[in-house]
Amino acid sequence: MRGSALENQIEKAETLAFVALGFLAADEDRLNAFLAVSGLDPGALREAAAEPGFAAGVLDYVCSDDQLVLGLAAQENVTPESIGAAQRLLAGPASHDTDW
Repeated sequence: MRGSALENQIEKAETLAFVALGFLAADEDRLNAFLAVSGLDPGALREAAAEPGFAAGVLDYVCSDDQLVLGLAAQENVTPESIGAAQRLLAGPASHDTDW
């Protein structure tokens, strides 16, 4: 994929991640569960959102629960597969991948 095309895909994936954060925040139970897993408190959420890797972490969390994936997909009128693809793009190569 050419650089600008990849950058465009990354930008779309990051946008989806922040939409997903809004989806989580729209429901107190969903938000509290995310905060508990992430170790964040509500006051630190905005600051954490500016950190590298945060968008990938949000999509990692969403993708860990089929109901969240399906709910986000329905709300945003996207396929569940596109959410998974965005998560994989932002996560990058698996940390255990090596060139043995």
